Amino acid sequence: MINREAILLFIGDRPVLSSLQFSLAVEGFQVVDAAADEIDPTVAAALVIDQTYLGDGVAVLRDLRMQGFMVPAIVLATNPNAELRARVNAMSAELIEKPLLGDELSHAIRALLAIRKAA
Repeated sequence: MINREAILLFIGDRPVLSSLQFSLAVEGFQVVDAAADEIDPTVAAALVIDQTYLGDGVAVLRDLRMQGFMVPAIVLATNPNAELRARVNAMSAELIEKPLLGDELSHAIRALLAIRKAA
């Protein structure tokens, strides 16, 4: 069971997942692998999804949105083209380009959570 402050990570590459789990935990976030058994995505505060997750991370996000999962989302992508940018924007998600440098991801998560709490 996770709490409503958890950040779900949809990352298929295990070393990248481990790295993000560690770095975000150090930043004070509760992070959970979204692929773990019995994870209910509707209780999370936000999600981070890699564009390569299950072959098309934006399609995974679209499916979650269609199920009513409307929490803030960040899509990670390497060299995103205009089509991908448009797809991410259509899902009301934020795009962050890889490689991740510094604390860009944690700043983006904090900003999304602050907007959510203000609403």
